[in-house]
Amino acid sequence: MGKRTSKRAAPSDVEVRLDGVAAAFEEGAFEKALAGAEALLAEAPGLPEALHWRAAALTELGRLEEALESYGRALKEAPDDLELLLGAAECLVCRAGDDREAVEEGLELCARGRKQAQRAGDVELLFEFLLLEGTGLNQVGECARAVASLEAALGHVPRSVEARLERAIALFELCRFPEAQGAFEEVLKDAADEPWAHHYLGLLAERRGDGKEARKRFARAQALAPEEFPPPVELGEEAFDKAVEDAVKALPGHVKEYLDNVTIAVEDIPKDEDLLGESPPLSPCILGVFRGSPVGERNSILGGFDPYPASIVLYQKNLERFAKTREELIEQIGITVMHEVGHLMGLDEDDLWQRGLD
Repeated sequence: MGKRTSKRAAPSDVEVRLDGVAAAFEEGAFEKALAGAEALLAEAPGLPEALHWRAAALTELGRLEEALESYGRALKEAPDDLELLLGAAECLVCRAGDDREAVEEGLELCARGRKQAQRAGDVELLFEFLLLEGTGLNQVGECARAVASLEAALGHVPRSVEARLERAIALFELCRFPEAQGAFEEVLKDAADEPWAHHYLGLLAERRGDGKEARKRFARAQALAPEEFPPPVELGEEAFDKAVEDAVKALPGHVKEYLDNVTIAVEDIPKDEDLLGESPPLSPCILGVFRGSPVGERNSILGGFDPYPASIVLYQKNLERFAKTREELIEQIGITVMHEVGHLMGLDEDDLWQRGLD
């Protein structure tokens, strides 16, 4: 009597085809992966795995609107799939650029996924959700909450360079400069070629007045990631002042009326007192600031006398680093002037964001 052998069930045709899509994606053949996923969906429109691969491929191809639509369909079919939640959240937080609403939607998915991963005891995915949550919170300026999420992530993966870097950025944004300095230096011990760490150490050196160290760090960041850190667009003092004057002249007539007795000045970077006068503190990378009381409040102070004369300050180095071209810099100077005039008129950040002036 021959030896008995156990038989395994052969994988189904769908499983084989999904494996092929996954292999194409892992090889970077995103068009091929997309075609394979769409062929499966033509036969089974609600197949969650195919919808997921389609969304992931579309994300890599830069077709974000279609990717998000596919993620939405997939989540309707499999609302508790942690990998799917993470992919959708990553698309919203990391790929949607400056779209604040998209980032906030991604943060909602992070919170949902984080809770589910915790209940499931999936430490690896819990770490990923916490890291992504910290990244998104940094993007929307909720840096204190970002620190909490990132420290929780590091509790699971203490040596994660990505989480440590994001935490260091949050500390910098919170103006906790000595802590940020140490945190970025620690990152470089494990990742000597991390361009963002060099860039932020350059910003910290600049704040200390150490021009030589700042130039060295900025040059290193530019050498490591030239697309992320192109040389700043430098206008020079006279040309920059002219751009500010032109921006003020371009303001609508009814807006210019608010500028009576308001000083408009240009400084290199924000002073500590400008940043720490708010709670939470302002970002060291702000492009401008309004000092003083809004128009509606100025007339009520001490019977009409305002002991804190209103002024608008633009930060030249921050603006020059923000822009990629001379045209973009001049446009951003105009936007920043209008933004700070909005504060003068009594508008808050939410008002300005709704008007596209954030």
